[in-house]
Amino acid sequence: MTTLNERLKQLRNEHHLSQKQLSDILKISSRNYQRYEYGEREPVASTLITLADYFDVSLDYLVGRSETKERQP
Repeated sequence: MTTLNERLKQLRNEHHLSQKQLSDILKISSRNYQRYEYGEREPVASTLITLADYFDVSLDYLVGRSETKERQP
């Protein structure tokens, strides 16, 4: 099963963003974002929601609970 840190890196790369660019979007430090991608930390719920909204994916997809990117109505 894919983990959150793997999904974050995958989505970031698909959108051609650097870690710095995504950390700026999230209004967090680059180091904090790196910790998410390295699996050293997990984002709080509000950050997960911001990420899911930004990438237009479901929370379940983002955290690796689903292989379907689309949000359910």
